[in-house]
Amino acid sequence: MKYLIVGLGNIGSEYAMTRHNIGFMILDAFAKASNITFTPERYGDIARLRVKNAQLILLKPSTYMNLSGNAVRYWRDHEKIDNDHLLVLVDDLALPFGAIRLKANGSDAGHNGLKNIAAMLGTQAYPRLRFGIGNDFQRGQQVEYVLGAFTLDQRQKLPVRIDVAIEAIKAFCLSGLDFAMCNFNNK
Repeated sequence: MKYLIVGLGNIGSEYAMTRHNIGFMILDAFAKASNITFTPERYGDIARLRVKNAQLILLKPSTYMNLSGNAVRYWRDHEKIDNDHLLVLVDDLALPFGAIRLKANGSDAGHNGLKNIAAMLGTQAYPRLRFGIGNDFQRGQQVEYVLGAFTLDQRQKLPVRIDVAIEAIKAFCLSGLDFAMCNFNNK
C-alpha cells in the first residue's frame, strides 16, 4: 500500500521555525528518525520509506503554501495514489498548541494551502492532520502570529508533540483513518 504524506510549509530559511511550517517540521523529524533524507524533485523535496507493509512518500512542496495544490496533485497522480491514501499535515489556529485532529475531509477553514489543494484536486475529500498552533494573538495580528516563531515554552514541548504526530501518521498508514482518529484526536 502506498501513501502520500504532505507537510505544508513555506520554503526559505526565514520561515523555517514558524508556526505555519509545522508540516515541514513534522516530516523533517519523521525523516530524521527514519534515517532517510529528502531529495529535490519536481515541485518539492521527496523522501521515501517503508513502515511495515506501507510505502510512504513524504513530500515538502517547494511551492509557497498558497500554491501547494500543484505539488500535491502532481505527486498524487504521478504515484497513482487515491485521495484516501493522501494525508496533508497542516497548522490549525482553532486548536490549542500541540493538539492533533485527524479528519477524513472538511473545509479549508480559511487556510490558503488547503484551499489551493482542494481547488487543484477538485475536492475537499482527502484526509488531513491538523496540528494546533493556538490563537494567542491580538485582533488583526493573525498573519504575524502564524508566520511567527513558537514561544520558548512551545519549542520545549514541540518535540514530544511532533512525535505524537508521527505516530498518528504511522497509525493512519498501518491501521486506517478511523483507528488513527480514535487513538490520536485530542490526545
